[in-house]
Amino acid sequence: MVLGIAAGLIAHATLGPDRIKSLADGLGLVTTIFLRLIKMIIAPLVFSTLVVGIAHMGDTSAIGRIGLKTMGWFITASLFSLLLGMLLVNVLQPGASLNLPLPDAGSSSNLKTTSLSLKEFVTHLVPRSVFEAMANNEILQIVIFSVFFGAAAASFGEKAQTVIDWVEQVSHVMLKVTGFVMALAPIAVFAAMASIVTTQGLGILWIYGKFMGEFYLGILILWGLLAFAGFIFLGPRVLRLINLIKEPILLAFSTASSEAAYPKTLEQLERFGASKKITSFVLPLGYSFNLDGSMMYCTFAALFIAQAYHIELNLGQQLTMLLILMVTSKGMAGMPRASLVVIAATLATFNIPEAGLLLIMGIDQFLDMGRSATNVVGNSMATAVVAKWEGELRPEAEAQHEIDADEAMVGA
Repeated sequence: MVLGIAAGLIAHATLGPDRIKSLADGLGLVTTIFLRLIKMIIAPLVFSTLVVGIAHMGDTSAIGRIGLKTMGWFITASLFSLLLGMLLVNVLQPGASLNLPLPDAGSSSNLKTTSLSLKEFVTHLVPRSVFEAMANNEILQIVIFSVFFGAAAASFGEKAQTVIDWVEQVSHVMLKVTGFVMALAPIAVFAAMASIVTTQGLGILWIYGKFMGEFYLGILILWGLLAFAGFIFLGPRVLRLINLIKEPILLAFSTASSEAAYPKTLEQLERFGASKKITSFVLPLGYSFNLDGSMMYCTFAALFIAQAYHIELNLGQQLTMLLILMVTSKGMAGMPRASLVVIAATLATFNIPEAGLLLIMGIDQFLDMGRSATNVVGNSMATAVVAKWEGELRPEAEAQHEIDADEAMVGA
């Protein structure tokens, strides 16, 4: 990551505009290939690990119980994330002191916002075809199908054992494929950082320094709250969890993609001691329902734009905005520039100029890095705590022994 920043700075300072674009396109291609490789393995990895996890639960009552606990944590974390963004932007007032020319209120950000209604979200939950869901990497739809498939397999008992064994072998193979793909991560991280710095330089960070500084202050506070919540349930062991997820956090941060960190996060949570049936159930759900960093950013950015245009929103309006974001943000998983799309839809509801998004689109990549890393932290804490609640958090040494045995079997 550091080498990528350095290479980008040198290229930005020494190359002409045409060569900068050409180099950035080439570097961007490397990152695109890596992210496509990640997307290639997400669907079969989520399906196989989730089906096996549910089948091992044995009964549908366990699925319902774990699901309720998981959604309870997600909803609580979502509310705290949205409230934190709202509180910080009201205290710090980053938009009120913005010394930049404002885009014309009639300008368009060219973001599609028509598909964010509650009706669209609810109907989008259920796939028309599991193959379509897998082809489009619709994680939530894959989770819905996998829950039905795993529950049906579990209800057959021994009769379905052959199918469950086959799916479990698929999960082992997919984890091996994941290892191959993750070996390319350092190259992808270098290319991602070099590309963005080559194109924009670091000067843009000085222009938006106050806004970005206050946003990342919020990110650090949110990390502290998540770690404190984890400490309440996990005790000092939460420090070990944070240490284990450092690599997926850095991967998500440098590629600005939570998806890129999914396979490694899954592996590290199992290394921490969370059982496969919990990690394979909670983590995929988290990628649709527990994007803590993205949700904090939604309230922060929406109110920042309102302040920039000197639009006063009273407490009732802000709380209404929070509740709207609570619902619409659940459909953002897998959507390109997802947070911006959700914000654009919300701005229109409160008659705030959508053109305000143009103020932050130039630095969205840098902001997305923090959001993506925070999503990894939030989902890791959620998975570990649910595992603890269910009595499925084993001693780390025992978990490591099982992982070593699985790796030996796959190697053989």
